[in-house]
This record gives sequence, structure tokens and C-alpha cells, in this order.
Amino acid sequence: MSETLYGGQAVIEGVMMQGPEGKAIACRREQGDIVYHVERKPSLKQKYPIVKLPIIRGCVSFVSSLASGIQDLTWSATQSGKEDEEKLSLRDLIIAVVLAAALALAFFVALPVFVATWAVDYIGPFGRSLLEGVLRIGLFLGYVIIIGRMPDIRRVFEYHGAEHKTINAYEAGETLSPETVRRHSVIHTRCGTSFILMTVLLMIIIFTFVGQTGAIQRVLIKLAMMPLVAGLAYELYRLPLRFPKSLPVRILTAPGMAVQRLTTREPDDAQLEVAICALVAVPGFKKEEDSLAT
Repeated sequence: MSETLYGGQAVIEGVMMQGPEGKAIACRREQGDIVYHVERKPSLKQKYPIVKLPIIRGCVSFVSSLASGIQDLTWSATQSGKEDEEKLSLRDLIIAVVLAAALALAFFVALPVFVATWAVDYIGPFGRSLLEGVLRIGLFLGYVIIIGRMPDIRRVFEYHGAEHKTINAYEAGETLSPETVRRHSVIHTRCGTSFILMTVLLMIIIFTFVGQTGAIQRVLIKLAMMPLVAGLAYELYRLPLRFPKSLPVRILTAPGMAVQRLTTREPDDAQLEVAICALVAVPGFKKEEDSLAT
């Protein structure tokens, strides 16, 4: 099997898949047909060798994935609706994304900091970092559980499961069809959910060594250091690629794998078909597909 790695994310009624030569999004419209958005674009690692360096590659991947993810969700959202007038406008989508980002920062970053800073006199600097992390993890898990009960989000989680099953089937050397892909797990070691949890856990450790600061300064420091923390988390996140049978690595990644149970659902065959179509449509994938068949 080829060593080329593919990854992706669930979008609205679809899946985005990407590889070294570009990415493809496949979405199923209400009419039942599948529409595509394909970009042939070499990865930054191919264009700029410095991006391959440890820590830097994680920072770049974090920023580029965030920007690309918003664009992909925006494109998939514009495919919804039976008529053009029912589709979301670009202005509405931008407003929604900005509001969502502001609420996420307030809820998952600022709120734990203010609560833990209020309690620092009682629990000390390490206790403050630990409390921040516990609150942040608790808020994140509670948020995922609550929104997972919403029908629309549940379908996104099903497409998330379809994405993982398809990648797992490809990496196992299977022929890509709903029948074969269905047998594979909805859990994958290179999932963004695991990366998020790894980042939160690292923040607990790193910010233990930040001096006595006010809540606002602490929030600003966290935001400024986020790329560095993400870069470190990325290196830990990739350990299963280098040491797939290592027990310590499995223990380290176990929490993230467990949390994936909350962000994935079993997909149906129609959703598996969309995920497969997205992967096969990735620029350069046909060469990989041919090598699988031989």
C-alpha cells in the first residue's frame, strides 16, 4: 500500500478529503445528486521545506486547517436548500463564523480563565492551571454531548464517521465500496478531536509556569501562545505514525480516541458513498488507487 497519507473532515451533508496534491469536497444535495469542489493545490510542505520542521509544521497545519475548514464548511453550506433563494448568503455565513469564533473564545478560553483566576488564592498557580483545564475539558465534552442531540449536527457526526471509515479502509488496502468500508471503525488515530484534547492537556502543563497575571492578561497570553501549543500537540498527535505498536503512545492517545465516540456516529451507505467519492476525487488519488489494485 502507498505511504501517502490522506485526511479530511466532515462538512454539511458531505466530506472533505485532502492529500499532497490538493483536496476535494463531495456533498449530497437535497435532490440526491452529489456535487464536488476540487482544488489542485500542492501542500505547503512541498512548496516550503521549512514547514516540515517539528513544531513549525504543527503551527502551520493548525492555522491552515482552521482557515481551510471554515472555507469548506462555507462552501458545503451554500449547497443546501432546494432553491437558490434558500441558500445562505456569503454575508450571513461570514457573520455566523465570526460570531461562532467569538463565542468559542469567550466560552472555552475566557470563562475557565476568569473562574480559575478567582480561585487562585485558594488553589495556587498549579491548581489554577488544572482547574482551567478541567473546566475547559468539561465544557467541551458537555457542548459536544448537547449539540450531538441536534438532528443536523448528528448528521455531521455521521459524515465524520464515514470519513474515518473510508480512510481506515484505504489504509488497510481495501477496495473502496460501501460494503467494504462499512466494516471499518469510526475511530481514527489522526482525528482532529484527538488533536484538540491533546492541545487542552498541554495547556494545563505549559500554563502552570506562567507567572501571576490577571485574567485578561492570561487570556491574551493563551491566544498568543496557541500556535506554539498547537505545534507541540501536533508532534504528540503524530506519534502513532512513528510508533503504532508502542504501549506508552497508545496510553497517551487513548483519551482522544475515547472522545471520538462523541464526535462520530455510524453512517449509512449513502453517506459512505459521499466519503468515498470525496477521497477518489482528490487530485492525484487515481495513482494511489491503481497501486492498491496491484
